[in-house]
Amino acid sequence: MTAWPALPPLSVGEFAPGFAAPTRTNAKFHFNTLAGRFVLLGFFPSDTALRAAALAAFGAIRPRFDDRLATAFFCAGTGDTDTAPADQIPGQRWFFDPDGAVSRLYGAGGGTGAEPPGWILLDPALRVLGRAALTEPQALFALIDDLGSVDAHAGAAISAPVLIVPRVFDSGLCRRLIAHYDAQGGQPSGVMRDVDGKTVGVLDRMKNRRDVNVDAIPELRAEILGRLERALIPMIQRAYQFRATRLERYLVACYDAAEGGYFRPHRDNETFGTAHRRFAVSINLNAEAYEGGDLRFPEFGSRTYRPPTGGAVVFCCSLLHAATPVTRGRRYAFLPFLYDEAGQTIRQDNLAKFATHVATQDG
Repeated sequence: MTAWPALPPLSVGEFAPGFAAPTRTNAKFHFNTLAGRFVLLGFFPSDTALRAAALAAFGAIRPRFDDRLATAFFCAGTGDTDTAPADQIPGQRWFFDPDGAVSRLYGAGGGTGAEPPGWILLDPALRVLGRAALTEPQALFALIDDLGSVDAHAGAAISAPVLIVPRVFDSGLCRRLIAHYDAQGGQPSGVMRDVDGKTVGVLDRMKNRRDVNVDAIPELRAEILGRLERALIPMIQRAYQFRATRLERYLVACYDAAEGGYFRPHRDNETFGTAHRRFAVSINLNAEAYEGGDLRFPEFGSRTYRPPTGGAVVFCCSLLHAATPVTRGRRYAFLPFLYDEAGQTIRQDNLAKFATHVATQDG
C-alpha cells in the first residue's frame, strides 16, 4: 500500500480538530457550533505583555468580527482562567484550557509546548485557511481584512450536499396531516442533550417549535410509510447508495411566525440517543403559505433550501443545519429520521442511555 505523504500539522485545507471547552457562560462549549462563519483562533501565552501586544494587533481588524462574517475565539494561557480579558459580543470570546489539552491538539503549547502559541484562521466549514505566529500576524490579518461574504471563500459557488425530492406526499396527505396537527394542537419541542451519561430532552432557546405525533393513527402511519417506501427511499438509495430500512418518529411540526418559530444551527446525531440516525428528512406540507422557515447549512454558505409542498429535503444527520425564522404564517412539516440495521445496532447498544422520550423530541 502506498503511504500518504506527510503534511505539516494543520495545513491549509485540513479540518480543525473538534473540542469542547469551558467559557465564561458555558461549562462545555462545543467548538463545532461556530461553523458557518470565518473563525480566528488565537492561542495565547500567560505572558500578559505578549498577549496585550497580540490583542492590540487584532484591534486593527476587529470591525470585521460581527459573528456573521467572522468570529474570534481566543484561548487564554494554559491554566489562566482569571486574567483573560472580558468577552466582547459580538465577535470576540475567550475559552479556557486548564490542562492544555486543546492547545496540544492544535500544536500550541500555551507557552510551554514545542511550538509557540499563534493564530489559526478557519473557513465556514472549519477548515484551515491560514496560520501565523502570534507575533507575526500581518499577512494573515491582511487576508482577513480582504474577506468577502461567507460564500466567497471557496473560489466557486458551493451547495450543501442535500437531496431535494418533489412529489413524495400528495396534496391530500399534506392536508390531512395539517388537519391532524390543528385538531391536536402542538406541544413545545425540545432538543437532545447528554447529561450525566443519559440522553435527555430539554427545552431551551435552541428551538421554537411545536410538534404532534401521528404514531397512534394506523391508517396515517401506513400511508406515510407507503409513500416513503415508493417515492423517497429509492431516490436516497440512488443518490447516496444507502438503503434505509428503519424510520424514527411520525412527527408533524409547526414553526409559527406568531411565536417566532426557528431552530438554530445543530446536528441531529450528537448524543447517545441519536447516534444511530443517518439521514434527516424534511417534507414541507404547505410551502406556499409562509415566509422564512427555510433550511440553511452554514458550513456551505448562506444559501437556503425549500422543497415544494409534498417535497422533501434529505441530508446526512452529521451536517450542521438550521431552520430560519418564520416571518409570516405557519410552516408545517413532516420530520422523520432514517437509519438502517447498522444504526439499529447502535440504537440497541445505547438503549440504557436513552431517556424515555428521546425518540420524539429532537430534529
